[in-house]
Order: sequence, then structure tokens, then C-alpha cells
Amino acid sequence: MPITNDRPGRVLITGGASGLGAAIARAVTDAGGTAIVLDRDISGVAEHGFQGDVSDTRGTEELVGRIAEQYDGLDAVVTAAGIDRPAALGDISGEDWEHIVAVNLLGTVAAVRGALPALTASHGKVVTVSSSLGIKAVGDATAYCASKFGVIGFTRALAAESKGRIGVTTLIPSGMKTRFFDDRDERYKPQDDSRLQEPSDVAAAVLFALSQPATSEIRELVITHPEEDSWP
Repeated sequence: MPITNDRPGRVLITGGASGLGAAIARAVTDAGGTAIVLDRDISGVAEHGFQGDVSDTRGTEELVGRIAEQYDGLDAVVTAAGIDRPAALGDISGEDWEHIVAVNLLGTVAAVRGALPALTASHGKVVTVSSSLGIKAVGDATAYCASKFGVIGFTRALAAESKGRIGVTTLIPSGMKTRFFDDRDERYKPQDDSRLQEPSDVAAAVLFALSQPATSEIRELVITHPEEDSWP
């Protein structure tokens, strides 16, 4: 996958300590950029790590602003923080339902809001992470689908609002070989990993989106296993 720019620059990655976020951080570093990780647990992050919970939206806005000041700006933000707790609507607590939306949707918005002045100054890029379940709804996932559908709506509106000033891309991946499914009931786990993607492959797609010149935008990027059935 060609890289148009020499280096991706200063890239802030929410949820960057594990899963897809960690794969993106490695890809940014390998490409010569600075991967700045914001996550709840940064014990495994060697450098450029900041502890924070994106569901604390005002705190996230303030922290991202301080990070931008510390690094004398930002070139990109990737919002990879995300959670899910599958259950029927009548079986999940209201607190858990709202927490999923707070992390996946409101945390995405908070990170972008905090970074917006720096990204506008650098003509930087935003990559939000939705899901194939952001365009196809399934049962026992009302909170997750609502949040990921919301990420797509937010990102499309942001692209319309900010065109010409920052780059905006929605990443729409299907399931990956991460620990995302580990704490689920068995009925909600993939039966095998044969249709799960390697997070490094999805990270390469993110890097491709970040590498686009100012005259070209990848607005939405769907990436799935060839046999994935949650899309279209």
C-alpha cells in the first residue's frame, strides 16, 4: 500500500494501548511518525502514553488539548477506543448501555473536539473508527449499533462542516483478531477466527488514509474479511 507522505507526523490514537489502536500505533511508529497513545491502561506503552478515559468527555477534551500543546500541535487523530457488552435491551443495565455509547460515540466526539484547533492549524486529519455494525444492525447490540451508527453520522457531518480545513475519514472495519471478544459470554464469541481480520492489515488501511494529499480525501473506508457476513 503506497504511502504518499514521508511520515504520518504526530498522531493521537485513543484506545492505542491494545487491539486495533495498538496496531495503528505500531504502524505510525514504523512509518516514522510519533504515535501518541491515550488509553485507560498505558502500563505497556513505552513512550508517548497518556492515561485517560474517553467516557469522561470534558476531561478528554481538556487532556487532548494539553497533549496538542505538549507536542506543539497534532497532525492526526484516530479514535480507536471502543467497547461492547452484548445483551438484549431488557437484559442490559441502563448504566452499561449508556457507558457503551459514552465510550464509542461521545468519547469519539470529545477527542475530536479537543484536537480540533490543532488539526485546523496543521490541516490535519481525523479518522474515526465505526464498525460494520454501524451500517448493519443486529440483535443484542442496541447500544453498540446505536453508537457506531452515530459515529458514521457524526463523521459525515464533520466532513461537511470542515471540508477544506481538515481531512475526515470514517473507518468501517469488521471483526479483528484482538481481545475484543474475550470477556463475552460464549454465545456472543466468534465460533472461530477464520473470518476475523488481522489488526495490522486494518492499521495499514488507516495509514493509507492518513497518507492522502490535501487534494484528495478518503471519506469512508470499509475493510472486511472476504467472507464477512455483517456487511453489507
